[in-house]
Amino acid sequence: MNEIFDRLHHICIVVHDIERTQAYYESIGIGPWQSYPPLADYIELDVPNRDGFLAMQYRVCNLPNVQVQLCQPTHDPSPQRIFLDTKGEGVFHLGFEVPDADAAQDAARSTGLAHLMRGRRANGTGFNYYATQAEAGVVLLTRSTPPATT
Repeated sequence: MNEIFDRLHHICIVVHDIERTQAYYESIGIGPWQSYPPLADYIELDVPNRDGFLAMQYRVCNLPNVQVQLCQPTHDPSPQRIFLDTKGEGVFHLGFEVPDADAAQDAARSTGLAHLMRGRRANGTGFNYYATQAEAGVVLLTRSTPPATT
């Protein structure tokens, strides 16, 4: 078992209309939702389209056991946009929390997983998307969270 995929953090659902989708979830008791902070704090980004990535809207709902994310991509090219255009709305990725983003990327590479996208903040935390959609049915992601500020 690969240790980088043992702590599920979130499920990300790509949607056409984030406001409508959030309202639906709230109508059935899933909430509260908050906007995800702007993605601009990533100083290093290896993504197909930087502008499209930075313009995506995210909302998150922290349930007791997992975070649910809604993602509305712009019309700029991105894996999320391609997914939405070819498959429709649905689960785009499963995100797993790791202590070290770089170590997780190295571990994934050692098992043969190809990287799809990557981002790092100034403090070294960040994300790795892996090209697993053909085999796993979804993209897998590892992420390390910045330390809490007091």
